[in-house]
Amino acid sequence: ALLKAAMGLIVLCIADPGSRVSLTGGPYAYVGTAFGPYIGFLSGVLLFMLGTFATAAVSTVFSASIGQLVPALSGSVASIAVLVAAYMFWSIVNLRGVTLSVRLNSIATVAKLLPLVLVAVGGAFFINAENLEIVVMPAVGDVARTSLLLIFAFAGIECALVPSGEVRDTARTVPRAIALSMIVITVLYISLQVVSQGILGDELPRSTAAPLAEAAGMSMGGWARSLLLAGAAISTFGYLGGMTLSMPRMLFALARDGFLPRALAAVHPEHRTPQTAIIVQSILTLALAASGTFEQLAILANVSALALYFGCALAAWRLRQRGVGGAGGGIRMPAAGVVPLIACAVIVWLLTGVASVEWLGFVICVGVASLIYSVNRAAR
Repeated sequence: ALLKAAMGLIVLCIADPGSRVSLTGGPYAYVGTAFGPYIGFLSGVLLFMLGTFATAAVSTVFSASIGQLVPALSGSVASIAVLVAAYMFWSIVNLRGVTLSVRLNSIATVAKLLPLVLVAVGGAFFINAENLEIVVMPAVGDVARTSLLLIFAFAGIECALVPSGEVRDTARTVPRAIALSMIVITVLYISLQVVSQGILGDELPRSTAAPLAEAAGMSMGGWARSLLLAGAAISTFGYLGGMTLSMPRMLFALARDGFLPRALAAVHPEHRTPQTAIIVQSILTLALAASGTFEQLAILANVSALALYFGCALAAWRLRQRGVGGAGGGIRMPAAGVVPLIACAVIVWLLTGVASVEWLGFVICVGVASLIYSVNRAAR
């Protein structure tokens, strides 16, 4: 409930500037409009970091799901081989254009939802009420750490808003789309969490590889477990395809604008795809996936997301102060002058769950980005 309230505040602070700034770029455009090119550039970098670390984290889930389905592919060497094959496949698909990639992702989206709905609905009949009892209240620090990890489940709205400059009636469409997606995600995730906890009980924290599959297996049999593992593999495979489509184009845009080496802005002579950026992005994400665990990578993605959300909250306040509004004048947000400040406070609290080594990695990434910006600005 606490996390839902926190995300509700954050979503309001994303929807408000989204209804006021009808430019392509999502948070990059909102924050840049509010605070200028440097802060806007950093928000673009944070969006890239979020997408890259999140893709690497999901890659570990994909390889784990394949390993559960095919035990011969469960070792570390075999997992890396599976990831290499997956990234090679999606790189080749995306090098040939966006049409095939979009079609494959649409198929994966439908395929991944059916098993989740099966668990949420069918598993509800096998819940043990005793497994849902709260015996000991967790410490505040543990809640912050857990909430920080769970932010990963809600991340992605900011990426979907990147093409908002091409959306009709931004002031109405963006807030409604965000609200609908958050409601659906919240209902589905709460249902899955309740079912998993109600079936597995104390075994849930130890089922780190495929908890939903274990819950399905215990409640409905081995066929349901296999179906969930297959659904997870298809879902994460499709996610890799979608991010292999979108993230390289951010590298391409930064290179095109002179912030990264011009070689990354090279395009295929026939398919007009950012070929160098696709290959570099795939190699970078593959290296991160092979060197980290899901939790480490998800935390780094979430730190980037929360820093980006912090900028969006400040941008929501700033744009209202300056009277910037779209065609509809922005959404009607209750307590508009207070909500961004509360959201900032909540984000700061969530960030208290970040470990020092995770802060170090984040600061290094932002520092390198700032150095690149300074060098390029001086050269200009």
